[in-house]
Amino acid sequence: MLNQSVSEWAPWTLVFLAIAGTYLWRGVGTAIAARIDPESDFLQWVACVAYAALAGLIARILILPVGILEQTEMIDRLGATGIGFVLFFIFRRHVGIGTISAAGIFMVLVWARGQGII
Repeated sequence: MLNQSVSEWAPWTLVFLAIAGTYLWRGVGTAIAARIDPESDFLQWVACVAYAALAGLIARILILPVGILEQTEMIDRLGATGIGFVLFFIFRRHVGIGTISAAGIFMVLVWARGQGII
C-alpha cells in the first residue's frame, strides 16, 4: 500500500522539483541582471562564441547531416537555406519569414525530387 502511494506521487514530486529549480535560477538571474553591463567586453565575447557555435551547428547540419536528413540532396539543403537567407534580408531581417520560407522551400524541393519533377 505504501509503495503504491509513493509511486503515484513520485512523478508529481519530480515535476515540482523541476519547476522549483527552474524558477530559482530565473529569480537569481533576474536579481543579477540589473548589475551586468551588456556592453562589457566579456559579454560581447560570450555573444561571439554563442553565434560561432550556432553557425557551426548549422553548417554541420547542412554539410554533414545525420539521420533522415542525410538522405536528401545537398543542393536542396543549400538552395533552401540560401533562398531563406535572401528572404530574411528582403523582409527587413524577419527571422520567422526566413526560417519558414527556407523550411517550406526545402520541403517542396525534396517532394519534387521524390516525384521525379527535378
